[in-house]
Amino acid sequence: MIAYPVRCGLTITLYLRELLMSVNPIDLQEYGIRVSDVIRNATPARLYEYAIIDEHAAISASGALATRSGDKTGRSPKDKRIVDEPESTDDIWWGDVNIRLTDRSFAINRQRAIDYLNTRSRIFVFDGFAGWDPDHQLKIRVIAESAYHALFMHNMLIRPTTEELQTFGEPDITIFNAGSFPANPYTAQMTSTTSVDLSFRHGEFVILGTQYAGEMKKGVFTVMNYLMPKKDVLSMHCSANESASGSVSLFFGLSGTGKTTLSTDPHRRLIGDDEHCWTSTGVFNIEGGCYAKVIHLSEESEPEIYQAIRYGSVLENVVFDETTHVVNYDDASITENTRVAYPIDYIENAKIPCVGGHPDNIIFLTCDAFGVLPPVAKLTPEQAMYHFISGYTAKVAGTEMNVNEPTATFSACFGAAFLVWHPAKYAELLADRIRQHGSNVWLVNTGWGGGPYGVGKRMSIKHTRGIIDAIHDGSLANASTRTDPVFRFEVPETCGDLPSEVLWPADAWADADAYHSSARRLADLFHDNFKKFESGASEAIRNAGPATS
Repeated sequence: MIAYPVRCGLTITLYLRELLMSVNPIDLQEYGIRVSDVIRNATPARLYEYAIIDEHAAISASGALATRSGDKTGRSPKDKRIVDEPESTDDIWWGDVNIRLTDRSFAINRQRAIDYLNTRSRIFVFDGFAGWDPDHQLKIRVIAESAYHALFMHNMLIRPTTEELQTFGEPDITIFNAGSFPANPYTAQMTSTTSVDLSFRHGEFVILGTQYAGEMKKGVFTVMNYLMPKKDVLSMHCSANESASGSVSLFFGLSGTGKTTLSTDPHRRLIGDDEHCWTSTGVFNIEGGCYAKVIHLSEESEPEIYQAIRYGSVLENVVFDETTHVVNYDDASITENTRVAYPIDYIENAKIPCVGGHPDNIIFLTCDAFGVLPPVAKLTPEQAMYHFISGYTAKVAGTEMNVNEPTATFSACFGAAFLVWHPAKYAELLADRIRQHGSNVWLVNTGWGGGPYGVGKRMSIKHTRGIIDAIHDGSLANASTRTDPVFRFEVPETCGDLPSEVLWPADAWADADAYHSSARRLADLFHDNFKKFESGASEAIRNAGPATS
């Protein structure tokens, strides 16, 4: 590190260290952390400095901090563990999503993280909030070795005021991010050198063996997915926006289906892009920022996101010109899962505070790799429950490790990887709210048409935006429809200037027999997937799926 001399014999580095510690002092000895140089809630400028000096980060031409997340460029869901504790064991949906961990193994991993953090000459702390509704807000503390991770969570959590930071007190959840240090694979219940462990009893989250920042973000969401339903609050993997008149829309969908893109609308105020809760009074955003995919990003197609990539934002795993530092958003040589994290107020029309009323429209986004679902369909309440529980989409390349091309998948509640309770718990809460507030529910396909992946074409953003506009202006609700013979939902016959063959997928296929074969195959996959939920679903919901062959 280069240190430049200043007055009184101090170096700039030492001066900044003393200044920061005097502004936001914190003692971490209660966690067993004895590092003397602890940087708490530093400004983005200071975090830029440390990231560039210590971590080989760079400033992109747009002003964003460009970083790398190491070997892991996506989440590692098979390495997530939840401690099996008496207080919560009967609540948790144990299985492939929520894998049990003993308290002893958690203690070993926690100590491993603490020991590693104690070897660092400097560590970073960020204290912030999850949840814009004060009645349901959690205090989150992030302890990490990396300035990049501190800046990421500075963007993704709700940033405290100076007064709130001074009276922050004890956090509800503490994240120990020692991601550059591996887990011991010989520790019980470990299957690799990566481990992401959560203890509800201790209110602690431990990360080993992955530097992918999204693990912290989704860890907070997992906590909210457990605690909020206990308070009769529906936690949701969705984005949200509202019109000038206050009409709220929710957008459900997994990564890559268009939640961030479609909810970021210059004509509507953005409430949030990914994680929300629905209470008795309306919806609120869990986060203080947005986390958008930037592969193939262009200013023309997504101007709001493009313009948010500026000073203070964090770019992950992008490729840029070594001379100009101009980012090539089409370069996927590191990963397809290139990302940017930015504060929500970087979106010009964001609504602050990020809260809204009860939704008028609920939109289920699916990326159909089979190319047989229509661009838009109107769902009955029973069909809404069926498709919410099913959560059909495709895993888009790069979203998770070792996923290189879209693959059909079903993810309960459009976010099974982050659920804690059984999916029926969330479906029942959603059904109650739809019935109570009369929300319209739509299924929108942002995937392929005219053929499956590799043959057909991906739905154009222009067409999808036209559909969303027609939902919002009320014209689509009044359009004439015809019933899809396989999936049995109502498909609008007209939607603005969209060609009719785009709206009715069978007409877009060159081979009618191939279309019907693919549609039948997808319908069978729906049936096979729903078998695991049939015992907890009413007859009306069971009959709301595709027709049997």
